[in-house]
Amino acid sequence: MAFSAPKSFSRHFSASEVLVGKLNLYGKLNGHGGCVNTVVFNSNGDLLVSGSDDKYVMLWNWATKSRTLSYPSGHCDNIFQVRIMPFTDDKRIVTSSADGQVRLGDIFENGLVRTRRLGKHEGRVHDLAVEPGSPHIFYSCGEDGLVQHFDLRSSSATKLFHCLSIKETKRQPSEISLNAIVIDPRNPNYFAIGGSDEYARVYDIRRCQLDASNNSDTPVNVFCPHHLVDSNHVHITGLAYSSTSELLVSYNDELIYLFQKNMGLGPSPLSLKSEAVQGLEEPQVYVGHRNAQTVKGVSFFGPNDEYVMSGSDCGHIFIWKKKGGKLVRLMVGDQHIVNHLEPHPYMPFLATCGIDKNVKLWAPKASDTPALPNNLEKIMESNRQSREDQSQATLAPDVIMHVLRLQRRQMFGYVERRYNRADLESDEEDGEEDYIFRLSNDSAFSEEDSAENSRECKIS
Repeated sequence: MAFSAPKSFSRHFSASEVLVGKLNLYGKLNGHGGCVNTVVFNSNGDLLVSGSDDKYVMLWNWATKSRTLSYPSGHCDNIFQVRIMPFTDDKRIVTSSADGQVRLGDIFENGLVRTRRLGKHEGRVHDLAVEPGSPHIFYSCGEDGLVQHFDLRSSSATKLFHCLSIKETKRQPSEISLNAIVIDPRNPNYFAIGGSDEYARVYDIRRCQLDASNNSDTPVNVFCPHHLVDSNHVHITGLAYSSTSELLVSYNDELIYLFQKNMGLGPSPLSLKSEAVQGLEEPQVYVGHRNAQTVKGVSFFGPNDEYVMSGSDCGHIFIWKKKGGKLVRLMVGDQHIVNHLEPHPYMPFLATCGIDKNVKLWAPKASDTPALPNNLEKIMESNRQSREDQSQATLAPDVIMHVLRLQRRQMFGYVERRYNRADLESDEEDGEEDYIFRLSNDSAFSEEDSAENSRECKIS
């Protein structure tokens, strides 16, 4: 019998829809002084790391809800991404930020934390991707359209290519502002990127020359829902690969789609005839949420990626069955917006973050709360109506971004700090600057310290 083996039983149990329906708030991790934009578990699942608008990186024993370490990242602006490098005893953490920097934090046994800049983008850096099982290699992508390759054994980053628009134009192709990058866990030679147009592009690192900075933007495959091909009103905010190389794509003010390998449009999608595009199998779609105001991620959940989950502008967490797209759990995850959901590596737990200044932990708990609330249809209809109303707008992306920033500042009453550009420029001249902090225990940091460094929240 399949359930007789403990590992098999555990995996079947964790994938149970009944268990997912019982997910409820387990606790909160308080300490950040700004919006928490990113959380990640270590490979063992006992450590959680978070990054925030307050520019601090915090390490947590999530089971006891206690903070074990916090340190200033050295960034000059909001942290957007943190990643733990594998096989480093959780002592090497890479971060990216709105300041365009990619930084490394080395944690030493004597309580010292040394941070230094590894690379730089022109514009914000929303995402990093670590090569599975490698303690040395990771990638970054930024709003400047640049994809960079990092090897911690090297002294400098390698510029792979600038992502260019696929659309035919009489002018020079424009650069695509990038929000997301993920590596295929089944074959780490492949990575996918997404940004300010409708196409999720897949590349083969073996076709990129690591000793050159003038590589052409040549994907091996491109994915896009048929009805969005050659669209002008959507962009990608989040990507995720499943353990079987399925590609999950979340669109700004549109929906979430799951692509199998055979659903690609090839490296030149505009060269396909419409009949050929329509003949391809349609991706699975997930509906009900709203993704408009922030750069939201998207994730799989379950031991074999049986579920898909996303945050929403309405403050809810949506969890769907991967196969068929049935909504199985909806719960309030933030007073305003849920941005990021991080599944535990092997248990039916997850961590989430958003506009609130804390990290929320979720676990199956006995509760009378229904898996789907009574006002489900009202929530989904409101999200749908808002999405349709927004899709009628034809504002340029930079205008939309400006309006959203103003709206966010008015909503939360944030006061933007203006940094001394001379200080920033002098910092950029030295790519190997170090920041060393002695933080042997948590008393070195307080929430008041963090609040002084808070800036605006993560806006797309």
